[in-house]
Amino acid sequence: MIKLNNKFFAAVRATMLVLVCALTLEATGLVQYYFSLKALKAEATHRAESQLEASGNKIMDVINQAESAVRNSVWIAQWCMDYPDSLYRVSQRIVEDNPVVVGSTVALVPGYKARYPLFSPYVYRGEDNSLLFRSLATKEYDYPSQEWFVKPIENKEGYWSEPYVDEGGGEMLMTTYSLPIWDYKGKLAAVLTADISLGWLTEIVGNIKVYPKAYCVVRSRSGNEMVSPPETAVNDKKEKTYIYESTVERTGWSLSLVIPDSDIFGSLRKMGLMVTLLQLLGVAMLILLLHSFIRSQYRFRELDQRRQRIEGELHIASGIQMSMIPKMFPPFPERHDLDLAATIVPAKEVGGDLYDFYIRDEKLYFCIGDVSGKGVPASLVMAVTRTTFRNLSANSDSPGRIVKAMNDNLSAMNENNMFVTFFCGVLDLQSGVLRYCNAGHNPPRLLTDAIRPLDVLPNMPLGVMMGFEYQEQEVAIKNDDAIFLYTDGLTEAENALQEQFGEGRMDEALRGRKSSKEHLENIKKQVIDFVGDAPQSDDLTVLFIHYLPSSRRLVMNNDIAEISKLPGFVEEVVKEAGLDPSLCDSLNLALEEAVSNVIMYAYPEGTTGLVVLDAAIQGKSLAFTLTDKGTAFDPTTKEEVDINAPVEDRPIGGLGIHLVRNIMDYVRYERIADSNVLYLNKNF
Repeated sequence: MIKLNNKFFAAVRATMLVLVCALTLEATGLVQYYFSLKALKAEATHRAESQLEASGNKIMDVINQAESAVRNSVWIAQWCMDYPDSLYRVSQRIVEDNPVVVGSTVALVPGYKARYPLFSPYVYRGEDNSLLFRSLATKEYDYPSQEWFVKPIENKEGYWSEPYVDEGGGEMLMTTYSLPIWDYKGKLAAVLTADISLGWLTEIVGNIKVYPKAYCVVRSRSGNEMVSPPETAVNDKKEKTYIYESTVERTGWSLSLVIPDSDIFGSLRKMGLMVTLLQLLGVAMLILLLHSFIRSQYRFRELDQRRQRIEGELHIASGIQMSMIPKMFPPFPERHDLDLAATIVPAKEVGGDLYDFYIRDEKLYFCIGDVSGKGVPASLVMAVTRTTFRNLSANSDSPGRIVKAMNDNLSAMNENNMFVTFFCGVLDLQSGVLRYCNAGHNPPRLLTDAIRPLDVLPNMPLGVMMGFEYQEQEVAIKNDDAIFLYTDGLTEAENALQEQFGEGRMDEALRGRKSSKEHLENIKKQVIDFVGDAPQSDDLTVLFIHYLPSSRRLVMNNDIAEISKLPGFVEEVVKEAGLDPSLCDSLNLALEEAVSNVIMYAYPEGTTGLVVLDAAIQGKSLAFTLTDKGTAFDPTTKEEVDINAPVEDRPIGGLGIHLVRNIMDYVRYERIADSNVLYLNKNF
């Protein structure tokens, strides 16, 4: 019973502590909120009054300029009353000398001059700022009935009109200051005016930037809106607003500055809500801490069981991921023209690096990539990327098209904004031509007599933007050249001092002639020795491709006499391959037909060009590659000749390619860039 009471009182004390803390926090927040409201409202009032005063002063500057222009011209107008035809010069002078005035007229009182029952010459600015003239004394306009004419005569003083669109006059929204004029005999003679476009008023009011959603409305003395509120403000009438007003002297205009409640107090209310939420969160955390103390041991056991289950699942996922990439080396033991090796060392159980390669149609398709991020999400993107590469490359041998299609596919489903740096290459094992496309990946190293980065265009990583046009590049790979591909986990591997392995150490490790496997083992050892006990921070992937064709080359001019070089070349090739010398005659016959066809028809008559014949042992076949830069022509499209048909029924030509097809086991044509390439294979 005593233990039960102690637990009960401990729970009561804990509850009271939580309650006191909550009330203290809430009271503090309310006091701060109250004084913040007062300060913000005082600041809003001060800013609004300052802006209204400044805007009023700007408006009065324009008003004073217009009134002064009219008053200073009264004596000239009085002097010209005896010469009405010269009155237009008075208006012209007012418009010319005062940029704020867009139009002016001296309108005679009807009947003042018998010769001029109605007379009102009007001068105004055109769109190109030139001065234009017209008469307002028309039946359509009827200036004696206009407000700007009637009111100053009635009031016997200057008058600012209501805003109006002056149809037949200035043809714009304007307001007019008009002043009655008496001649030297004291007789009412005319009304002198100055028109002001209301565009300047809208500009002044529009420059009032008190708060983001605040706006200003200008009304005339009769309540007509001269500057209306913005459409967004009209549509949002439910929100509470604060209105500050001032008037413009002599015009009767009023300025109303409208500030929405959210502009003044919105940020404070958001902050108050956030503070309240944080206070509630603090109280909740305190309660949770008290509660978690009781259940900590149970929770620990549950988390440990979950950790063991996740580790088991990750181990299975790692095995599935590694099964998707080639890992048997050498991968093509029957071939002697390639030496490949590759490895992936993930930083976690599963990673986002990938590589892949396979051979189709005597071309090596390969790729390497690095998914942004790590862990399970990156491994899923890696799996999708590798599968997409396999599917697309099965139907295309253009790295540019493959990479573009992969980018469009990944971008279409990239909801998590992950991207992949990627390098795709297609190596023609017969010609040694490497076509490749880079998508934001590290430039591979090309190992020839020296070690240098492969010239790559950076392009954009996969999955960033659909429709990006990737540019494909090409380079010739020679015998005993190698390509070393890697991810940034190699160069950015860090030791305990946070020093990176870097490209310099990588290039140094690649020096010397070694097999692909020896290069990979050496690189891994160099990285391990450099990193030491520091944890691995990123996935590390390398792919080494060593090109080892056994090949010879014969270069000829497009001269039929060059055919004589073929027999000796074929004999040397057959001898080096260790084949039966009896093959020479048939091979020489087929090659003579193919070469002579190029010499005679590839280049236009009168031009010179080269014909290049390469020979190499590819697996269990002798491969010949015939290349020229002549007119595009595919000899394999010729229909098969019926040799059993009568001579007179056979079409001219076609026997040469028929002979080549029957001697060779494999014939294929391809147009690469500006070159014709004919592949001829003889199995042995």
